[in-house]
Amino acid sequence: MTPLEALVALNLLPKIGPVRVRRLLQSFGDPASILNARESQLTRVDGIGPETAKILTSWQDHADPIAEIAQAKSRGISIVTQDDDGYPAPLRDAYDPPLLLYVWGEILPRDRHAISVVGSRRATMYGLQSTKKLSYQIASSGFTIISGLARGIDTAAHEAALAAKGRTIAVIGSGLAQLYPPENLGLAEKIADGNGAVVSEFPLNTPPDKQTFPMRNRIVAAWPQALLVVECPAWSGSLITANLASEYGKPIYAVPGPIDKPTSAGCHQLIRDGATLVADASHLIDDLGELPFARTSPTTTQESPTTDTPELPEEEAAVFAAVTTDDSPVDLIIERSGLPAHTVTATLMKLEMRRLIRAYPGFRYARR
Repeated sequence: MTPLEALVALNLLPKIGPVRVRRLLQSFGDPASILNARESQLTRVDGIGPETAKILTSWQDHADPIAEIAQAKSRGISIVTQDDDGYPAPLRDAYDPPLLLYVWGEILPRDRHAISVVGSRRATMYGLQSTKKLSYQIASSGFTIISGLARGIDTAAHEAALAAKGRTIAVIGSGLAQLYPPENLGLAEKIADGNGAVVSEFPLNTPPDKQTFPMRNRIVAAWPQALLVVECPAWSGSLITANLASEYGKPIYAVPGPIDKPTSAGCHQLIRDGATLVADASHLIDDLGELPFARTSPTTTQESPTTDTPELPEEEAAVFAAVTTDDSPVDLIIERSGLPAHTVTATLMKLEMRRLIRAYPGFRYARR
């Protein structure tokens, strides 16, 4: 049995988490020796009781690592262990780093320069617009955007990074063969197609549940250089992620919102507790330092309004021509442009980030 097969087998076993495996590795030296050990040997390890030892000695009843590796290969998914160069270095320093990562796409060395963006699944228009603006600027500055592929803020963060032609990592709370939410499959494909990676520590066919999402959140908290919370209520998984990131020593940033909106209460609490208030990406980038491979300056290119009609690619020009100085609903813009709805909505976001158009409540747009 190869070391990879043994690690995959351990990762497939129920009730055997990263902390227990780390203790077992300290005692037995390598993963294959753990699977070959007797119950009496296993129970001598701190935290390994009779039930866990029985699962380990009967591991073949629970796991088929060869089939798991073959399925990953057939799907174009690589399996990265802590000994591999592709394993994110910041995760190795976590208390309970994932045993391995299933990676759809590619993790690059530059992805160590990352900022996690999190927030509510039930995002408001204000939250979505703020996320698009900030994530576009951050990605344009060379930082990789990390988020969880969830509905709402996560989705907006990934889409903005792609619009900026930057990199983004989606860390999901399920196996890659059970991608959740399913409506984000198209977004996941775009990310994996040369723009970053979709990552999970769970076996391929693991469905999402109440335990997998908190485990996912610790990766989102441990990987980046900083964490940005855009919008969340007073009780939110985003606050848990922020607390985890703070424990890992990561700086926390938060976007203020309307004082009468419960959807901003979590961010306001973070700011009261010491998080840095962010109204523009420069507030964050100035702290962390702009990267040498940045293509544009978010504080100039993205913030300087353009008065003349710019030269644009064909699709962007068509959508820009369909937007007038009077705010128009997106359905009318789609009709005027003659382009598919998904193309128009993605292009509107690009034009908004370039400050060529302005978004208004109710998915209405007008030229600046």
